[in-house]
Amino acid sequence: MKTSFEIRNGGVAVGPESRAGVFLYLAPDSQEKQEIIERLHLDPYDLDSALDPDEVPRLECTPNRFFLILKRPKSVTVDQKIRFDVSSLGLFLQQDKLLVIMNEEVIPFSGKEFQGATAAADVLLGCILFTIHHYQSHVRAIRQLTAELESKIVSSMENRYLLQMFSLGESLVYYLDAIEANGAVLARLRTVAERLGFSKEEIESIDNIIQDNQQCSRQAQIYSTVLSGLMDARGTIVNNNMNVLLKNLTIINVVFLPLNLLASIGGMSEYSALTRGIDWRISYSLFTLGMVALGLASWQILRRVFERARHRGSQMPK
Repeated sequence: MKTSFEIRNGGVAVGPESRAGVFLYLAPDSQEKQEIIERLHLDPYDLDSALDPDEVPRLECTPNRFFLILKRPKSVTVDQKIRFDVSSLGLFLQQDKLLVIMNEEVIPFSGKEFQGATAAADVLLGCILFTIHHYQSHVRAIRQLTAELESKIVSSMENRYLLQMFSLGESLVYYLDAIEANGAVLARLRTVAERLGFSKEEIESIDNIIQDNQQCSRQAQIYSTVLSGLMDARGTIVNNNMNVLLKNLTIINVVFLPLNLLASIGGMSEYSALTRGIDWRISYSLFTLGMVALGLASWQILRRVFERARHRGSQMPK
């Protein structure tokens, strides 16, 4: 799908193709790809690279134009687990015409990143800045999801939340790699900015963008380190919850073992023969009270045994 945008009044808006300074190709079909190759003289390999989600970020420049490929975050998908992934973004600047090529998600040219744009180069820098802000919002979302999963893992006895946290950790690793790769391309862009004809104000904007990208990279690095460093501890919590459940079930089984034995004996004719001279209502009431007393006594004994073992474990030298 092709959309043309006009740069006017310090912003970017949809306009006629005759006055357009920005052309957006969203998942172009074969006819649109042929138009890009013939009219804009873009190499087919570069066009395919801009649509390849596994393409490495890079910058190619000539005296009159340059082609830039960045990694950008994709929409969040939720099926069995939450996944954050990346895709490619192609930016082709020739004189005062900007070509934006992407597979999905339209860039909001009405956003604050594009306010004050007066040339195609300003729109290009706005696309880069929007990509960095998009990464930052996703990194914060991953941090919030991690906090929610941590609270669920504390009381969980299954691996579902732990697997979701593994998925978030994997997403952070891919994000960190993409952000650092973008940073290397931005550093090269800063080196050749004067040769490409960027103004002093635009070069200052590139410096600010590089700084924002570095901050985003540090933030993703911190979250990734914390998430991976505490993953074993969170797995231990799930195992400990299961062990506590099994211990409680074991206590219940031990308590009811003698009760089952007595109940079996009480259901036989021997008990009726032993209590022949006593009213059955009285004898079986006493038998029930005896079972309750025996169960409570067994529970107290087992609880003291576990407390004593835990107390001995806490006093062991470390």
